[in-house]
Amino acid sequence: MSRPGGSLFFGLGLIATAVLLAASPATAQPTPSDATATERLERWRAARGGRLQTPLPGTPDTQKPLTRLATLDVGLGVPVMIRIFKAESELELWVKSGRVYVPFTTYPICYWSGTLGPKLREGDKQAPEGFYTITERQLHHGGRWPRSLNIGYPNVFDRVNGRTGSVILVHGGCDSSGCFAMTNAVNAELYDLVSAALRTGTHHVPVHVFPFRMTEANIAAHATGPWREFWDDLRQGYESFERTRLPPSISVCGRRYRVRDASPFVRDAEAVELCPQDRDMLPLQRERQEQAKATSGRKRVTAAAPSRPPCSMSRASCRKWLALRDRQAASRTVAGHSGKSTRQVR
Repeated sequence: MSRPGGSLFFGLGLIATAVLLAASPATAQPTPSDATATERLERWRAARGGRLQTPLPGTPDTQKPLTRLATLDVGLGVPVMIRIFKAESELELWVKSGRVYVPFTTYPICYWSGTLGPKLREGDKQAPEGFYTITERQLHHGGRWPRSLNIGYPNVFDRVNGRTGSVILVHGGCDSSGCFAMTNAVNAELYDLVSAALRTGTHHVPVHVFPFRMTEANIAAHATGPWREFWDDLRQGYESFERTRLPPSISVCGRRYRVRDASPFVRDAEAVELCPQDRDMLPLQRERQEQAKATSGRKRVTAAAPSRPPCSMSRASCRKWLALRDRQAASRTVAGHSGKSTRQVR
């Protein structure tokens, strides 16, 4: 927002900044398909411009996580569970107290890219939806976002349905092209709590990602959408946890999620498993993807193959013409790649 009485140069600076942000190819901007699209876009722009005011509204006191855990009579290292709601831009963290999970806190998600609906392919810059798990091996330490959480996309459901992508994280920085970006302070607390749980005996941390809170009203509002059947399956997992306060048992059968209530008298549910009848589909999906890559590679090689010179190389004029042709081809190649982002697509 410009200040009353601001100079012409100040106004021009704001316009230039807006143009640069709009033109940036590195981050996918949201479309107004959810309740917080405008707000999260404004947060993303503020973060990119160094103007983000933190903590965000609704953020808990990240300076005292142990004190907040003590109010629930639990300590650092207790098993935890994550639920993410895209439309509301909220991440819930639940902790195990006794035989069930209880709510610890709700963090505002600073930014996520794409629209409501699942991630389908590498590079679509879409934040995924589904049932995921974080193991100790998925504690992410390298790249642009050290101390972040890899949620495990694609899982077996995604792979059996031919969906592609990689390195989908919960990280800081309020900037994302397929991940869930928190503020740095929230990310630090979240990473500490999840990593402590994994390093003190928890086999994995469930991460349930929903398009929105799966209430009757929200379901009715999206009853005619293209993902209705997929969201109905996600709703089964949402309602199971609401009933039992335990992560349900999730499997993939017939290329769809199947949900069973967990019991408080047995250990926590395993990670998402694939039914025997679906296991044969994974090699088929991999084979199709490899064939597509090989075919694409052959086309590129064929297109780039040099043609036989139309003149005799013994003549100086022919050699000069060929050298000029090669320089022009190299210039076109450089121009074609100059606009591509060097960031990893997701």
